[in-house]
Amino acid sequence: MSEMSVHEIESQVRKLGPWFHNLDLRGVHTAPEHFLGDYPRFKWEKFAHAVPADLTGKSVLDIGCNAGFYSMEMKRRGAARVLGIDSDERYLEQARFAARVAHADVEFRNLSVYDVASLREQFDVVLFMGVLYHLRHPLLALDLLHDVVRELLVFQTMLRGSSDVLHVDEDHPFDERAMFDDPAFPKMFFIEQRYAHDPTNWWIPNRACAEAMLRSAGFTIVDHPEEEVFICRSKP
Repeated sequence: MSEMSVHEIESQVRKLGPWFHNLDLRGVHTAPEHFLGDYPRFKWEKFAHAVPADLTGKSVLDIGCNAGFYSMEMKRRGAARVLGIDSDERYLEQARFAARVAHADVEFRNLSVYDVASLREQFDVVLFMGVLYHLRHPLLALDLLHDVVRELLVFQTMLRGSSDVLHVDEDHPFDERAMFDDPAFPKMFFIEQRYAHDPTNWWIPNRACAEAMLRSAGFTIVDHPEEEVFICRSKP
């Protein structure tokens, strides 16, 4: 693609909108009025230090890539291959356009997290950012991811409820009930209708639940650099 003018970029950004990722495309911001602010950049700046700065020779899978912010950040860190997947074709159109403007060699495909086994490969780094709470079957998704992650899983989810983590014994007698009333017990909140006007928000864990689900799916949490972000390694 020949170099686009700022006017052409602005026109295409309007055509492809609305955007959820606020990207800076040669000075053109895709979502300057985002209700969260400069999202997801402000989020990334809080945990960027916990992701390897040099990804030379590494492969990266970005699940739920949206408009490709994290995919392109991984490419900037030298990743040899970056694949972004999303089940929303509008987001993928945005991502492909943004990558062309940024001259970022990133591949984007229309796949869901439940399709990752069809890729028939492992990735050195897997990003699973802001997807879990949109899923009707979140633990199944984490189980599927375990076979895809070669080295690191970068996981982020919305959290609600207590941020404390209760130590839970391996087993309990049938008549043990008190622990279930403890706000720090692993809990997942089910959204039957909508949350934040979004009908795709289904399950929102507290911190203890997010950590327990990751362990249950075979991951070891090695870092917790930001309130909602967990850096994990896959157990063999």
